Order: sequence, then structure tokens, then C-alpha cells
Amino acid sequence: MTYRVAMDIGGTFTDVVCYDERSGAVVASKAPTTPGDLAEGVFAALGRVVDDPARISFFVHGTTQGLNALLERKGARVLLLTSAGARDVYQIARGNRDRMFDLRYRKPTPLVPRGDVMEAAGRLDWRGEELHPLDEQAVRQAAHRARAEGFDAVAVTLLFSYVNPAHEIRAGQILAEELGDDVLVVLSHEVAREWREYERTSSAVLEAYTGPVVRAYLARIEQRFAERGLTVPVHVMQSSGGLVNAGYAMTRPLQTLLSGPVGGTMGGVAAARLLGRDNAICVDMGGTSFDVSLVVGGRPDVSAEARIEGFPVLMPIVNLHTIGAGGGSIAYVEAGALRVGPESAGAVPGPACYGRGGTRPTVTDANVVLGRVDPAWFAGGLMRLDTDAAGEAVATLAAELHMDPLQLAEGICDVANAKMAQAIRTLTVEHGVEPREFALVAFGGAGAMHAVFIARELGIGEVVVPRFPGAFSAWGMLEADVRRDLTHPYFRQQDDLDGRDMAAALAELHRQAESALTGQGVPRSRQRVEHAVDMRYEGQDYTLTIPLTGADEPAGEGFLQTVAQRYAEAHTSRYGHATPEAPVEFVMLRSTGFGTFPRTATAAPATEEHPPAVRDVVFDGQVHRTPVLRRNAIDGELEGPAIIVEETATTVVPPGCLAALDANGFLIIKVTS
Repeated sequence: MTYRVAMDIGGTFTDVVCYDERSGAVVASKAPTTPGDLAEGVFAALGRVVDDPARISFFVHGTTQGLNALLERKGARVLLLTSAGARDVYQIARGNRDRMFDLRYRKPTPLVPRGDVMEAAGRLDWRGEELHPLDEQAVRQAAHRARAEGFDAVAVTLLFSYVNPAHEIRAGQILAEELGDDVLVVLSHEVAREWREYERTSSAVLEAYTGPVVRAYLARIEQRFAERGLTVPVHVMQSSGGLVNAGYAMTRPLQTLLSGPVGGTMGGVAAARLLGRDNAICVDMGGTSFDVSLVVGGRPDVSAEARIEGFPVLMPIVNLHTIGAGGGSIAYVEAGALRVGPESAGAVPGPACYGRGGTRPTVTDANVVLGRVDPAWFAGGLMRLDTDAAGEAVATLAAELHMDPLQLAEGICDVANAKMAQAIRTLTVEHGVEPREFALVAFGGAGAMHAVFIARELGIGEVVVPRFPGAFSAWGMLEADVRRDLTHPYFRQQDDLDGRDMAAALAELHRQAESALTGQGVPRSRQRVEHAVDMRYEGQDYTLTIPLTGADEPAGEGFLQTVAQRYAEAHTSRYGHATPEAPVEFVMLRSTGFGTFPRTATAAPATEEHPPAVRDVVFDGQVHRTPVLRRNAIDGELEGPAIIVEETATTVVPPGCLAALDANGFLIIKVTS
């Protein structure tokens, strides 16, 4: 066993990275994604980098199966079981308006209609003490209905189960007895052991809605790999940026919701570490979407909760902002103006230049018309692009707008670049973050083609293009740690804080985290556990998560003053003010276990001789004679304009910019205005 392999299954291409543990060589490749049977694309890509799956010592992949099911509303049929009197919690949701001035705003349609919500009597109080026993007959009636009407999953959300899950556990046992393995049973305290009934209910429903699709996919992939000779566990990327094996992912499928895009963020964390930079904006432009995430202080920007398609979800999740802008985004006319995306040509038929029957112009077709792509060596020579088809598609739209085709092609790219720059502002400027203080790490099959133009819009002075940019999300998965997140509700006002009790609770979480990592096959020597506490001022509703250091002793003198000061600093950073004299409250204890793996080698490959070609490329309406170089032929500093090609992506260096390779093989581009 010598290969460590990671794979990212995208909407257009399936990317694979293979690290040879003996030689230190890293190779990457890709194959078209096969929507009918994803395994076909997986094995086509794998076959280009690994001769025998039995030699794989570690395998991880990212999947968007659950997210796609949610986006397309093709998830499971879910029966929701709640406490008596709480039937409408999920339907009522929250009364706040996310878009204050949108007259057409409507709350998301619930994934479970009101008619599919049932109640069971029985009640715990806020301390978790039983007031009335669980009505087990009502639970059995729910099971009988689920079986009779063909429900795929049952979500159980009972009041105060985050404090005492006894009623939910018993309900789960009854449902398992009645339904067996045919119906997925989701218990809210296992998904999110946190307060707020609606948010916890939403999280449980999301897991029930996406779970059957994810479980079926993971089981099929494991089986297919076993048939091909893979003998090690299949690992899956979590939305938090950590890894788990497929067995655990099948029990907690919600954790994989943003599995694919998060790999790029973890690659950004590794890149920032190698570059010696604390802050980076990670942009992943593929064939269908454009994903933005941040690395702040050398760590991924992770939140304890998020909203996905308007639904709240309580789980650690990398903050990602996604828009429909990719190489396959279709350009069209609306109300007499040019629009680009979010509709995508996808993998089939794909852009017109792919020669698979597509006739509508896309961003990739526009780049082909502008000369910014080498049609003879696209995707490392795996595809030869049809320049005539691209030109015809762009010309047809140009005639509709009474424009010159070259002018329209640049307009298509400009519109796409503006949309992507605005997506970055949404995650930075709108949250008080100055993008000019960050490096822009660009990847994805089309990211390096547009990165410099996006950076110019934002005033960013440096663009970093990693090795294998088209497969960088897969490489990032090889750099990620195994991760398990645990929570423990802990409501205490500062005057009621018992330091010894908090220390004991944290010690138990620590033990559970280490046990979970051991269960994932991580040896004790590679384990570490970090703790944090959710805090707020008295009278506040929402909290901030404050990390605890190894020097923090809850039972020690000065602990309360230390964490209160830390909270005040975090409050000032987030909201611009703090009230240090106000009393604080503790709401939740959080522990995260990490299991590290050996990192892949990153040294730049040896320079090879590849004579550059010269072609006409359009920049700012002017035709420039531009060299087209292989990335591994770059030696020293390169002045734009230049087109740099490699196996997984194309990098465009506009006139006036300077590019060079560093010791780790990263392509560093200095951006001029």
C-alpha cells in the first residue's frame, strides 16, 4: 500500500489527486462526471493515477449528494414526530425577515408538510426532569403510519431532549423495532444537542431529508471500491473541514452536506501555512458554481451554525458563499441586457466548445473566443476543444445584442467576474473584513483563468495559484484532519459558575472526543482535543464561541475574569462594541477532537523544457501576441501577458502583471491595477 488518494466529485468533472508515499510524487487528473452513475466517473478518474486500488493506503472523497438532493428538492419523504403541543414549531419557524425590503419575500417552504407531523404525549421540564412519561403507543402509531404510507425517514424532535434525551432514545428504540432498517430514524439530540427548538428540529429534518440519499450513495461507493480491491476504509469530507470514515458518515449524513466545496478551504489552510500567511480568500470556480471561503489566522472560518437554502442547521460548518458562476455558466439576453448564469451547461452537453451538442454560449466558450484557452491541450490534452462551435455560439448571441463577437466575449467574462467579486464582498466587506489584507488563492478548473480580473475589482495585490488548481479541493482533503465535534448544554450565570463542575464536564467531553478518534482509527499519538464555550451577556439571545486554551483552568482563580475579557474582545471584533462591566452567561461547552495524518510533499517539480507557443489573445479590446507556456517550463519571473497551461487548469496573466513559482510550487502573481 503506497498511495494516498483524494477525489472531488463536481458537477462537471471528477478530480483526483494521488500521493505516492514512497517517491513523494503527487499527480492529479480528472474525468467527466457521470450523473447517471457517479461511480463510472470516479473509476475513470482513478484509473488515470492508480494502477491497482489494492495499493491505496488512504482514500477520501467529497460528495455533494446530500446538497444536490436538497437543492433539487429530491430528498426523502419525512415523517416528523414532536412533543404534544409542539406540532407547529417547524411550520412557524422564525418571524424575522432575511430580506427586509423584498416585497416578494417568502419563508422557505418546509421540507415536511404539516400533515406529515405527528405528536406524542410526554414531557420533560427545562432541567430535563420528567413531568409526564412518553406515550409509547403514539410512537408506535407513527411507526405504523410511516410503514403504511411509505415514508423514507422519521425525524424525532422532543422538547428539552438536548438536556435529557431519555424520551427520544426510547422513541428511537420503538421505531427501530417497528421499522427495522428500511426507514431511517433520526433523533434530534444526536444531530444537534443544542437549545432552540426550531433550529434543532430543522437540523433533524435536514438529516432525515438528505440521509437516505447519502447513505445509499456511500454504501454503493464502498461496495464498488471493495469489488475493485480497495481494503482500507473510505473517508468522507465533513462540512466542518474534517474527515470521518464512511461508516460514521452513514450514521450522521448531515455532516457531509458541504463535503465537496470544503476541501478547497482546507487546501487554502495548508497553502496559507506553506506561504507563511495568516489570511487568505479561497475561491473555487468550477464548471457550475463559484465558492468563496476564508482562512483567518491560519484557520478555516467555521461557524457553529448556518443557513442552507434558508433552513437553519446546528453543526460546525465552514462559512461558504456559493453562486451560480462557473465555466459552464450560460450567457443569455434578458430585458435587452446581457446575463450570465446561474444556469449551467453542466457536464452534458457542456459548453459548445466541448463538441457534445451544446449550442448556447458559456463563460468557457467566451474564453476560447478570446484566445485565453489552449484548445489543443485542454485538461492536459484529455479534450480538444471545438473553437468553431464556441465562436458560432458567441456570434449568435452577439447578433441578438448587435455587438461584435469579441466585444461580447469580453463582456461575458466581465459580467461573470463582477458577480464573483460581489460574492467575495458578501463574505468579507459586508462582515467588516477588508479583502485587500488577504491573498487570493484561486483554484478550480476555471478559477485561475479569472482570478487576476477578480482581484483587480477588489484591490487585492496578490493571487496564488496552487499546483493542480483544478484538483485543489481534492488535494485539500489529503491535508485535512479527522475531526469529531461534541457539545454539552451548560446554562450558568457567572455568579452560579462552579469551576470544578465545568472542569469535570470538559474532562468528560475530552474523553468522548478521544474515544471517537480512536474509533476512527487515529492512534493516540496523533490526537488532540480543543475546547470552547458559548457565552453571552445577560439578556442577550445569541452567543459567541470563545476558545479555551490549555492554560485555562475553570476551577482556577481568575478563570471567569479571563474568559469574560476574551468574550468582550470577541464582541468588539464582531459588533464593534462591548460592555465589559455587564455580567456574562455560559450556554454551551464545545469540544473538538482532531486526528492528524502525514502531510503530502509540496516541493515544486523540476523544470522541464517545453518551447512556448505564441497566439493572439484579447485583453481590454486589444489583441496581444501572447506566449502559451506549460507551467513546469516556467523558470524565473514571467511578465504578462501570458497563458500558463497544465493538466487541470489554465492560468491567465494579463498585461502588466508578474508571475513566478515559489519553492513550494505555488504560482504567485503580483497584480497591477
